[in-house]
Amino acid sequence: MEKCFLLRCGALFDGVTEELKKDMEILVEGERIKAVGRALEVPEGAEEIDLTGLTVTPGLIDAHIHTTIFDWHNIYPETLGTTGMKTLASLHCAQRTLHRGFTSIRDVGTFTMAEGYGGMGALDAKRAIAMGYFEGSRMVVAPMFLCTPGSHGDGSMYYAKNPMVAHMVQQMAPNIGSGRDFFVNAVREQAKYGADFIKIMATGGFFSPNDTPVQQQLTDDELEAIIYTAKELGLTVTAHAYTPQLVQKLAKLGIDGVEHAALIDEETARLLEEKNVYVVPTFLPYDEIIHMDEAALAKKQPIMRRKLMEYAEQLKKGREVIKNSRIRLGYGTDIVSVHDIYDSGYEYRAWLNSGMDPFRALKAATSVNAEILQLPEVGTLKEGMLADIAAWKGDLLHDPDALLDCAFVMKGGVRYATEPCGA
Repeated sequence: MEKCFLLRCGALFDGVTEELKKDMEILVEGERIKAVGRALEVPEGAEEIDLTGLTVTPGLIDAHIHTTIFDWHNIYPETLGTTGMKTLASLHCAQRTLHRGFTSIRDVGTFTMAEGYGGMGALDAKRAIAMGYFEGSRMVVAPMFLCTPGSHGDGSMYYAKNPMVAHMVQQMAPNIGSGRDFFVNAVREQAKYGADFIKIMATGGFFSPNDTPVQQQLTDDELEAIIYTAKELGLTVTAHAYTPQLVQKLAKLGIDGVEHAALIDEETARLLEEKNVYVVPTFLPYDEIIHMDEAALAKKQPIMRRKLMEYAEQLKKGREVIKNSRIRLGYGTDIVSVHDIYDSGYEYRAWLNSGMDPFRALKAATSVNAEILQLPEVGTLKEGMLADIAAWKGDLLHDPDALLDCAFVMKGGVRYATEPCGA
């Protein structure tokens, strides 16, 4: 007989309805939710779990993580690691996010430096977890982002003072190249290796040393080739992009989503709404400059700190545009400094401190992200769904730090230990 649980909830957010329902119960049978309601009939032998002092949500989802890093303090040395180390880092990340109440995560690619296929480590971790060999969050993976030489995604730039070594490293990477034909083939290869979606580094960024966030780093022809080929293969496409001009271009080319979009304007927001293009805004990496936290800002890498200060006003305006829009927003962290990469609850603080409706943030981290990750059986609490469930001590509607301390987590009907963010 399958294991059966009855969860008695203090309050419940189902992932869709913008209210906290009081005194609800969830009946879990095996890996799935059997029923959600009040005064449910308790099957014989069911284990009752008292969550009456907590707020219960679907297991949360982080849609923007780079899992192949153990410690952000060593982010540059770790990019030199072997595929084996990257696999272990991905597994470690998935275990820690699970213990923090995030039962699903989306890995949006990695630098490929010492070994050209280093991004495959995340796919290995995903498969090992799915096969039950290790505990960990459910993973959706784009192993390597597609990019051009010298761009935001080109890890060989860190060898640029030794051109021979830089060229050798670049040649080992199957995701770095130029021209329509190269990127058509690159998409096909990513599909062959098992990518769940395609990630493009379409513009420069804040973290890389030799570019700016406003540079377009793939040609229009290259972008079109990637998006068209991916769609022919049944894969969705998302792009790292910032500026109104490029984000509009991507939307018109048929992109499914955009990561960051931190510098967009009102016109761009209206187009994204019209085209139903999702945005994962990753507020956290820019939060220290928007709300001026000098102590946290000092922890960031010098190049990132300088760029954040340079684009501070544009970032503030862009956040207001995103906050006030009707864009379909997903929840993702993109932690590369200040916090550990698996401390996904900190993004909630950035949303609420920016004046975002807490229900919009909670929906982004549950039902909306389930759509983005194409995981139709998670993200909501209703009959027949996988029993991915989390519970929280704090006041989710008023406390920006409420997602930093998970009190209960279940994934697929199995209960796991919890630990707070920052532990």
